[in-house]
Amino acid sequence: MPRATPLTSTRRRGVAVATAGLAALLALTGCTPGGGKGGGTGEDGGAASSVPAAGGTALHAVGTLTVKGRAPKTGYTRARFGTAWADTDGNHCGTRDDILKRDLTEVRFTDGHCKVASGTLKKDPYTGLAVQYERGRSKVDIDHLVALSDAWQKGAQQWPGRKRVALANDPLNLIAADSSANRQKGDGDAATWLPANKAYRCDYVAHQVAVKKKYGLWVTQAEKDAMTQVLSGCPKLKLPAGGGPTEAPERFTAK
Repeated sequence: MPRATPLTSTRRRGVAVATAGLAALLALTGCTPGGGKGGGTGEDGGAASSVPAAGGTALHAVGTLTVKGRAPKTGYTRARFGTAWADTDGNHCGTRDDILKRDLTEVRFTDGHCKVASGTLKKDPYTGLAVQYERGRSKVDIDHLVALSDAWQKGAQQWPGRKRVALANDPLNLIAADSSANRQKGDGDAATWLPANKAYRCDYVAHQVAVKKKYGLWVTQAEKDAMTQVLSGCPKLKLPAGGGPTEAPERFTAK
């Protein structure tokens, strides 16, 4: 058997340079030699990994959602989900003020404990910027992560009224956000709108998945593909949990 030709000093230096260059590239991209990223924002737009997602993750939960076409919007009104910001948890504060208290800092009240007069959204999830809240002149909205009209077209029109009231007031489905960004979103789903703040995209989509799974709402194929693409950039992100019951107390009704 012929012996391998020893590397010359010049060739050894060339191999060392190539190896160092590859290591630097991997460090810069956040990749490992085995491929993939360790976490992230879901902004890379790459194809989903062929490795099965671990149970309990948002990425795994996407695969359990029912896929169907979008139903007509016929019959939708905000009243189908009950009176806006109903006190479904019985703490004597409306849901809007509950979320403002949860998400703002430097909160001041008009009545000592409930109605939020002012505060600061230190880092708006949709833009990444600080936004000031002042009651009556607010640049902060309370957004339904899964828009109510989107829910209506993907299962909610078939629900009893108390379940729709529960969805509209569930803290799991609500977030304080910049009003301009929220209005740009409209009733879009993950296939048609994502936050400009890429660092929040994984959490945003994970919450949408959690809400749809909790309430049994379906997704379109385009929506599922968009969710999978985002969450493939953060495959270890746990599926959010919590929020309120999926049925409001008997004292609440919706048309």
